Amino acid sequence: MPDHRPRIHWVSPLPPAETDIAHYTRRILPELAERAEVTLWTDATTWDRELEQFCRVRSMTPGKMLPKQMRSFDGPGDRSGNRSGDRPGTMFINMGNSWVFHAGLLTLARRMPSVVVLHDLAIQEMCLDAIHNSLLGRQTYFEAMYRWYGEAGRRAAQEALKGRLPATELSQTYPGFEIAMDNAVAVLTHTAAASEAVSARGYVPTYQLDLPFRARDTARHARRMTGPLRFVQFGHIGPNRRLEQVLEALAGMGPGFDFIFDIVGKVWNQELIKARCQELGLSEKVHLHGYVSEPELDALIGQAHLVFNLRHPTMGEASGSQLRIWNAAAASVVSDQGWYHHLPKDTVFHIPVEGEISALQQLFVRLQEDRSFGWSLGLAGRQRLMEHHAPAHYADGIVDVASDFENDARDALFANSARRLLSEGPDTPRLSGLIQNRLAQLF
Repeated sequence: MPDHRPRIHWVSPLPPAETDIAHYTRRILPELAERAEVTLWTDATTWDRELEQFCRVRSMTPGKMLPKQMRSFDGPGDRSGNRSGDRPGTMFINMGNSWVFHAGLLTLARRMPSVVVLHDLAIQEMCLDAIHNSLLGRQTYFEAMYRWYGEAGRRAAQEALKGRLPATELSQTYPGFEIAMDNAVAVLTHTAAASEAVSARGYVPTYQLDLPFRARDTARHARRMTGPLRFVQFGHIGPNRRLEQVLEALAGMGPGFDFIFDIVGKVWNQELIKARCQELGLSEKVHLHGYVSEPELDALIGQAHLVFNLRHPTMGEASGSQLRIWNAAAASVVSDQGWYHHLPKDTVFHIPVEGEISALQQLFVRLQEDRSFGWSLGLAGRQRLMEHHAPAHYADGIVDVASDFENDARDALFANSARRLLSEGPDTPRLSGLIQNRLAQLF
C-alpha cells in the first residue's frame, strides 16, 4: 500500500557529530519516523549507521543540491518495502552557531525553500568562521547584513571580519539569524524570545515547539552526603558560559572548601582556563575532560551536587543542556535572563548577572551546609521534562508544521514577489501609489 504519511527531509548534523543538535535529531527520530516518511540529509561523509533502522540517510553537497533530488529515491522505499512514489515533501534545515556543522547548511538554506529550525538567534560567529574557512563569500555576507541591518550593520560586519569587533559584541546588536531566512518558507524556534524576534521581522510564519529530550526510566536524585562537593559544567563552552567567573567564585571560597569540578566538552580557550586554574590554585580540583560519550556525561551529571548552566549574554536560545540536567534529576544554577528567566523557580537556581560571583558563593555555602539542598529542584525539573519535552509531542508538532508547508510556501512566494517590486523604488511604473503603499505596510 502507498505510504500516506507526510514526507519530511530533515537536514541536520548527525551522530557521532560532537554537537547536541545531532543528539537532538537522534532523540526525536523514532517518533518522527512513525508519523512521517523521513529522509535524513547530511553534508558529512560518515554517520552512525544505527540511524538507518528508522529511515534513509543520504549525503548531499549543499551548494549543488537540487529540489529534484528530494523527489526521486534509489532506496528500498519505506520500512515496509513500499515505494513511496514521486511526490514532494517538506525540508527542515537545522541552524546552529558552529561553522563546522552549519556553514554548509546555511548555504543550503539560502538556496532551497525550507522550514529553518533556528537553534540560535546569534549566528555571527558561524558566519565569520565560515568566511575565514572559505565556506561563505564575503560579498554575500555583506549584502545580507546590508539587506537586514542597513549600512550600519554592513560596516559592523566589516569591522568584525577585520578582527576589530568581537563576534559576541556584533551579535548583541546584529544577531544575524535573518541571514538564514532569505529563502525560508517558515521558521521553527524553541523559545518565546526567539519566536518574538523572528515574528517581529514580519517575514515568514513562525512556529514554536518545546525542545525535546527523551527522559530515562530512572534517575538518581540523592547525591553523596560525604566527601567533596561535585560540580559539573558541560557543552560547547564559550566566554558567555561564565566559566572564568565560576572559577573565581570557587577560588574565593578558600583552600578549605572541598570540591571537584568536572568540565566536559569543548572549551573556547583551554590553555587560558588551565592558566587561570593555576593562578587561582585550583588545578588539583578542576578536571578538563574534553568531549566524552553521552553515558559518561550523564554519569558525571548524575553524581553532581550542582551543575553550572550560566549564560551571559544570552540570545534567546533554549538549552538542551538544561534538559539533560533535568533528566538526571540534578540541581542547576542559571543566569536570570532570557529563556532561563522563565524557567519555574522550583526547577533551577536563578542568580542575577550583576553580583553573580557573590551569589554563587552564597549557593556554595548552602550546599556545604546541606548536601540535600537542591534535590527538590532536580526532581521538579525532571517532572517538567517529562510533561513538556517528550519527543512524541515534538514529532506531532513537526508533522503539523509540515502540513502547513504548501500554504506557507504559497504565501512566501507572494511576499517575496511583493518585496522585489517594492525594492525597485517609488518610480516603478507597474505599481500604482495605492498598491505600493499597501504592500509596504504588509511587507
